[in-house]
Amino acid sequence: MIQQQLRQLLPEREVNPSAALALLCSSAAAMVVWKWLGKRQIQKQMEEARRTRDEGVKKIAKAVQQFREQVPSVQTDAILSLPLLELTERLQEGSLSPKTVLYTYLEKALEVTQQTNCLRHFIPECEEQLQEIQQQREKGLLYGIPVSIKDHISHKGHLSTCGLVQRVGTPVQEDSILVKVLKRQGAIPFAMTNVPQSLFNYDCSNPVFGQTLNPFNHQKSPGGSSGGEGALIAGGGSILGIGSDVGGSIRLPSSFCGLCGLKPTAERLSLSGASEPVNGILAVPCALGPMARDVDSLALCMKALLCEEMFQLDPTVPPIPFNEEVYSSSAPLRVGYYDTDGYFPLPPCMRRALWETRGALQAAGHQLVPFSPPRIHYVMTELFLKTFFADGGGAWLDLFTGDIVDPSLKSQVNSCKIPKLGKKLLALILKPLFPRLADYLSALGGIRSVKEMWNHHHEIEVYRTEFITQWRELQLDVVLCPVLGPAFTTGYPGKLLTAISSTMLYNVLNFPAGVVPVSMVTEADEEELKLYRGCCDDPWDRTLKQAVAGAVGLPVAVQCVALPWREELCLRFMKEVETLSREKRVA
Repeated sequence: MIQQQLRQLLPEREVNPSAALALLCSSAAAMVVWKWLGKRQIQKQMEEARRTRDEGVKKIAKAVQQFREQVPSVQTDAILSLPLLELTERLQEGSLSPKTVLYTYLEKALEVTQQTNCLRHFIPECEEQLQEIQQQREKGLLYGIPVSIKDHISHKGHLSTCGLVQRVGTPVQEDSILVKVLKRQGAIPFAMTNVPQSLFNYDCSNPVFGQTLNPFNHQKSPGGSSGGEGALIAGGGSILGIGSDVGGSIRLPSSFCGLCGLKPTAERLSLSGASEPVNGILAVPCALGPMARDVDSLALCMKALLCEEMFQLDPTVPPIPFNEEVYSSSAPLRVGYYDTDGYFPLPPCMRRALWETRGALQAAGHQLVPFSPPRIHYVMTELFLKTFFADGGGAWLDLFTGDIVDPSLKSQVNSCKIPKLGKKLLALILKPLFPRLADYLSALGGIRSVKEMWNHHHEIEVYRTEFITQWRELQLDVVLCPVLGPAFTTGYPGKLLTAISSTMLYNVLNFPAGVVPVSMVTEADEEELKLYRGCCDDPWDRTLKQAVAGAVGLPVAVQCVALPWREELCLRFMKEVETLSREKRVA
């Protein structure tokens, strides 16, 4: 019946097979040409972004050379060796000039990025800011301090790429609030640092600006996603940097590069002007925070940022100034501790560092109490992963439309591309053999309904309440726990997303957490690594073993945690750990 009606409506024509074949071939050829043109356009955009960066590097190098010719007597090594607190004192009293300090760090940053590829580009307006601070009536707490900032923290006139080609063409129109406050406090933002593509990786590589390397071992990653910051500061090219953290992105580079880093409670510092690759994910919030060579530097940065200017510019930030009394306290602490979360056991050197730190704290008069974080397997798969892949990974995959996927991300991208039914079937098949991998694939399937999403948010709140209840029952002040490390060989982080369980927990909880380096990998640690079996002796455990091998001499860190809004207590605990570890090394 329908066929007869169609025949009446449409004129009958003979189809010429040759014409049909020609049409098919020309359509296929057009598709190939279209794809080639698209790839060529992407290539041009990347080449233009690199050219702009390289030209900026040449201009800064020329300016540094001119300064060196004008002031040949600058004692570069002496300036670079000054801790932040001492450097601020020298700048405040006028025995060092902001110009001398700025050009000293610009010169060192040029050297470090040449070795590690840690910079996305310099900020030439730093010279304008140099003039601006000298006209301010009052010297801010960070007067004359050069500061590096992570790629996606907006600076007027510069890109905020998140490592994506689609974002290399449009500079931002306004400074982020955090950058405004830094400038108000006399700091000089001078460089923006490299990040992994989409920020959702703890390596540091993207197709536009390439792979950033660990300054201590170029076979190793600096961590991510604040990996450019980690490499630049650890290499000596910056004294203070600002990163961001949504699963460990401040703490992991700090661990891999031997730095101190603080992830505050998410709302303690303004997020306004820090662009995200996928907006609107609120259940596990992002936090901005400082990275530096010592804990006092982190405390000074927080003190400078938690000022009236921040509270006026962003009324959503609670007006809680930095509590110096808490940070300076020497009262004994009641410290909870654990050496494994039971989900992803860490290499022997990381557990050794924790036990050594525990012993040093106890010997110093603090009370140490065993603590066991509840249900980490559940937190990773049901709370953390389902937050970011609630739609099955669709929004994240959309970021790569018209882009080139970085090799370090292909494993994650391919997992997300599996159809939802395929993920469920694979999870069922793998469950008896590889339960962690099965649950990971199941979590990537996402959330099925709005009602399920609401329930997911409720489950996070329930878990936070459960965790705080357990904390308070033990009457803890702070918690000492492990952090992922030592530095992975480049390319491995993308194969082990769930190895970040030690850090992601405190993003889900939204607790302040910081990292402090306390030791280095020894030959004995490397020997013991050969016996490492992990928790399941599955492909993930074997991959972790490969990722951290060959790390003798690299930094080893621990993680320090406090309850929400207790950043000063967290920093005070970090300072205690830092002091004890330094005393041990001197002894």
